[in-house]
Amino acid sequence: MIMRRIELKRGRSLDAGELRRGGGVDPEVLSAAARIVEDVRRRGDEAVREYTERFDGVAIEVMRVTSEEIEAAVATAPPEFKDALAVAAASIYEFHERQVPQSWFTTEEGVFVGQKVTPLRRVGIYVPGGRACYPSSVLMNAIPAVVAGVDEIAMVVPPARDGSVSAYVLAAAAEVGISEIYKVGGAQAIAALAFGTAQIPAVDKITGPGNAYVTAAKKLVVGDVGIDMLAGPSEVCVLADETAEPAFVAIDLMAQAEHDPNARVFLVTSDPTLPDEVEEALDILLAEAPRADVIRRSLTDNGLVVVVEDADAAIDAANAIAPEHLEVMMAEPFELLGQIRNAGAIFLGPWTPESVGDYVAGPNHVLPTGGTARFSSPLSVDDFVKKSSVISYSRAALEADAATIITLASAEGLDAHADAVALRLELADEMDAESGADGED
Repeated sequence: MIMRRIELKRGRSLDAGELRRGGGVDPEVLSAAARIVEDVRRRGDEAVREYTERFDGVAIEVMRVTSEEIEAAVATAPPEFKDALAVAAASIYEFHERQVPQSWFTTEEGVFVGQKVTPLRRVGIYVPGGRACYPSSVLMNAIPAVVAGVDEIAMVVPPARDGSVSAYVLAAAAEVGISEIYKVGGAQAIAALAFGTAQIPAVDKITGPGNAYVTAAKKLVVGDVGIDMLAGPSEVCVLADETAEPAFVAIDLMAQAEHDPNARVFLVTSDPTLPDEVEEALDILLAEAPRADVIRRSLTDNGLVVVVEDADAAIDAANAIAPEHLEVMMAEPFELLGQIRNAGAIFLGPWTPESVGDYVAGPNHVLPTGGTARFSSPLSVDDFVKKSSVISYSRAALEADAATIITLASAEGLDAHADAVALRLELADEMDAESGADGED
């Protein structure tokens, strides 16, 4: 048996211990990240270079990727890859363009109120490196920012040992018009974006997932800049019944597990025979998988099979897990959609693997993890705008609301708040008397 298995009898719910999720950022990682962040705050580029050499094994004097490097990457990237980028980007643009919030204003009886939507001026996007390159992360982070109307987008990405950046990543940046790219990763990149250095100007918000140190650094700089979310290990939950194809379930669990040994994979099923069938399929598929060692570690250490009695109990278990990705391989998936409360992204039906959401469907693949789908949403255009309330009162409107304001302010002991209204009306009456005006406005 590869994955841990539990059976939920009627009336029993999953508890946190059974899910075996970490409780936020590891204190040791947070402490190490804090030292890096503070050092970069104090010493700027010098500290960034030192940590890049220590952790990435490369000495870099000029951190910004040159236009020649970007052009060379575009030239050398395979045509089929560039075509795939264009198709994916078009879908992602189309989806996010539907999210654009609008300013609105209304006037009634002398009261003008509304909401002004303003794009952020400058954002930083973090693109992970390490075990793999992620051009899809470039598209998913940059496109909603572009659609929102952000003025400047700076991208950071860990360099390879030879000081280069993946041609695929650079080609993706070119596809969405990003030319400000820095060969920096880790906590030092987050600190540089947050506080600014001589080479890397500060940003207003940082988005994009990374390793534990990147997540810790994002946690540490909140308040100096905005962030999207604190991303933990990636995860999938497959919700399946007797109609599910075991091989489909197995390969989809593997697709998530290959990200990282810490990836979380869940199978919730109302069919007691399915887990064994999935295990058999896993044995066959793992024998041919290039990343079998990583997948097996993830499945063994962080895999969980939950056997329940019926579809309602399966939905309850999925909502308790609140997964980043939820795949519904059940007889009538659309009928269950209304019952699903907690999930970052929901994939309905046997022909909708999580892979389509990672690349080409259009919705964003930067999603809440670790159960935070209970209260968080996917990355969207909303993350790249801010909203300002707008208020304007006529004199008559202020007179109409004066008693209410004064009563509430007085109850809170805020006398100057009450006086800010009373004084205006008192002086207005005096000015009317002097001018002979009727005080209408």
